[in-house]
Amino acid sequence: MRWRCLVALAVAWGTAAPLGGPRCGIAAPPDSATAPPPLRWAADAEGGAPYVSLDPEHPDRYVGFEVDLAAALAAQLGRPIALTPYNFTTLGSGLLRGDFDFAMNGLEDTPDRRAAFRLSRPYYVYTLQLVARKDDARFRSLDDCRPAGVVVGTLGNTAASRLLEQEGIAARLYADQVTPYKDLEQGQVDAVLLDLPIAVQYTRRDPAFQEKLKFVGKPLAPGFYVIAVAKDRPELADQLDKALGQLLADGALRRIYEKWELWNDDQEALRTGKLPTPPPRHPARWTFARYFPVLCGGAAVTVALTVLGMLLAIVLGLPLAVARLYGPTPLRWAAAAYVEFFRGIPVLLLLFFLYYSIPELAALAGLPWSLKLNAFAVGVLGFGLNYAAYEAEIYRAGIASIPAGQWEAGASLGMSRPHIFRRIILPQAIRVILPPMTNDFVALFKDTSLVSVIAVSELMKQYQTMANDHLQYAEMGLMTMILYLAMSLPLAQLSRWLERRWGKGR
Repeated sequence: MRWRCLVALAVAWGTAAPLGGPRCGIAAPPDSATAPPPLRWAADAEGGAPYVSLDPEHPDRYVGFEVDLAAALAAQLGRPIALTPYNFTTLGSGLLRGDFDFAMNGLEDTPDRRAAFRLSRPYYVYTLQLVARKDDARFRSLDDCRPAGVVVGTLGNTAASRLLEQEGIAARLYADQVTPYKDLEQGQVDAVLLDLPIAVQYTRRDPAFQEKLKFVGKPLAPGFYVIAVAKDRPELADQLDKALGQLLADGALRRIYEKWELWNDDQEALRTGKLPTPPPRHPARWTFARYFPVLCGGAAVTVALTVLGMLLAIVLGLPLAVARLYGPTPLRWAAAAYVEFFRGIPVLLLLFFLYYSIPELAALAGLPWSLKLNAFAVGVLGFGLNYAAYEAEIYRAGIASIPAGQWEAGASLGMSRPHIFRRIILPQAIRVILPPMTNDFVALFKDTSLVSVIAVSELMKQYQTMANDHLQYAEMGLMTMILYLAMSLPLAQLSRWLERRWGKGR
């Protein structure tokens, strides 16, 4: 009976409040037997201030001007709104899948979004702000970012990324809005172009901003934030439009923005729907000839990461295997510790640590030399260190599988142990090692997609950027799969040929 009571309590607790309501600080109407289910609102809360983020004082709650706006909308609609945390770069695909009812997360009004979704009336006028380091005198406006070698960081699938593409300025695309500024402080990028609310929020939360970074030029390229709803939900879109209009008319919208220090003269355009200056022209719609070469460039980066990372893993893996098999006790323990450590931590965590934590630790230690590596080098190093642990175990098993009689036969011929290992043991062990090693090589092709978190534009990153930017998931996905197969299938064929060529009995 005890377990039945526990189940009943769990069901009662789960039905007591809508998912995410109290935690998100979103007001809900009084309980009623006929109350409608909560609307599911999707937004990315990872480093999402001032839009949506975790409350530092109450980590179980969300705060932000869009959280307050959602609460005001819930009161106007007479219906609770529950937050569904969702990755910003996949909000479009999630809405098409029906994972939530609407997306509100600083989404700009663009032709592609207007063609795919039903967009609400604007609820905020944004502008873009360029930021650079204080000691860098090269930049006075966005035009100064055109020279070759200058790289500007920004969020993918945003008005800023499209503007940089349109102006022919080299961009590094990120998945969150905090990392670009960290990379700017550490010299990984030359400038950052993001929405003004993000830049203002970063100024307030990071004291280092005032010391190291500066705003460059005036805000530019104004545009509207809108709520995206599926096209088959026109009644919901109309309800949101009416609620936003009421919030604007009674001053509630202004009070929310003043609370978050986001109100400015540009917001007067919300009443008319007309911007002071026209927004930047959107690039032409997706075409094969336009974007397939970009995917091929990402594939080239994937190949380079895979080959270099595997070479490093091989170079490290064999000495580790030999140390575990034949080294003195301290060396065996050290090699075993290496293997267990790198097999025991996620490679994603390793990439984050190498890219972000190492420079911070060096600065805290007051080291006079720099430990800053670019993102590509961190990817090669991270994959090499991680895969070396797995390769070491493969090599150790392959070497140990060779009968002890082979050692004795070599010794009877007067050969030294290193000579026996190099000329007799290792060539035979390669036949055992080769199949699992090539399998790891193929797996590494797919694991390279993890470096997108440190803004390396490999194949998967390029796919995500363009598919989310232009909402062409099927076309981009098919081309990306073809490219991955074009890279991995020849390697699989080579593996089978080598197995036949070097297999046992040959």
